[in-house]
Amino acid sequence: QVQLVESGGGPVQAGGSLRLSCAASGRTFSRYVMGWFRQAPGKEREFVAAINWSGGSTYYADSVKGRFTISRDNAKNSVYLQMNSLKPEDTAVYYCAADLKRSVYLTRYDAEYDSWGQGTQVTVSS
Repeated sequence: QVQLVESGGGPVQAGGSLRLSCAASGRTFSRYVMGWFRQAPGKEREFVAAINWSGGSTYYADSVKGRFTISRDNAKNSVYLQMNSLKPEDTAVYYCAADLKRSVYLTRYDAEYDSWGQGTQVTVSS
């Protein structure tokens, strides 16, 4: 297993930016796919973005494409989510997750991810 700890959430006005971080420990970070998900009150958890082991391949939900950027620094065992042009509908708890079975293939299905962080709240006000 791997332990994941998110940080960087908070309140922000619409149109603003935030950068979420996720620090990993427990296994060789550079070997697996990482993802970001979010869950708004009363809604199901949804996929946001994923990145392969090297950072050379990324995958985004249509709702965030062009506004959010996922990246990773394997030397720091960390994955990031840069969020720009934030909208009130981006308000949610954001989770990072690790797909320990894969290093290349990117999936949007949360059941495929093995380890999860505790989440960080992002609140976007209009």
